[in-house]
Amino acid sequence: MDAPVANRDPVHLVQRSRLGEACFREPADCLAYLRALADCATRLEAAVHAYALMGNHVHLLVTPGRAGGERLLRGLAVRHELEPQDDEGFNPDEAPRVLRRDSLTPIRARRHLLACMRYIELNPVRARLVRAPADWRWSSHRANALGEDDPLVAPHPVYYALGRTPGERQASYRDLFTVRRAALTARDAACALYRVQRTPAGVPA
Repeated sequence: MDAPVANRDPVHLVQRSRLGEACFREPADCLAYLRALADCATRLEAAVHAYALMGNHVHLLVTPGRAGGERLLRGLAVRHELEPQDDEGFNPDEAPRVLRRDSLTPIRARRHLLACMRYIELNPVRARLVRAPADWRWSSHRANALGEDDPLVAPHPVYYALGRTPGERQASYRDLFTVRRAALTARDAACALYRVQRTPAGVPA
């Protein structure tokens, strides 16, 4: 992870497959989506702070560029849909269905940003896909909590303030996932406060 990005308001973006069908059927599908996300983030000058790829939806915590979060989602949908066949045999005809926007929520409070990162990276645990967030390959947790190299992840200044060194920041971040259950519930409640105020999707579920 590089130096922190400029302190603009990040947004929590959720994309869901159009009929609730599985959108990531195999590792190649996840890799294709992450390539598309990296390409769009670079072109639109957006910074990705946290992500989790689930069976039929995706969570992203992103600081958009001047084009905004909606432009990122539109570009991502087109880029992912047109992902070309590669040397590994990825077939665009078998690619995941195009993900539609489900919600776009601005994050304006420090406690909400960290709660949102934790909420996103705990999705696989809540879904009982893994026992610990670090066990899920398709999320940002290993980068944020363990320092694993992930060129897609850019630290937000709030994350960067968790410690003076990478090791201190990672340790402080891991503490968010190991505190008592009562404290975790309180953090999730704080996260829920802004989720109920999310921008309407404009597309029927």
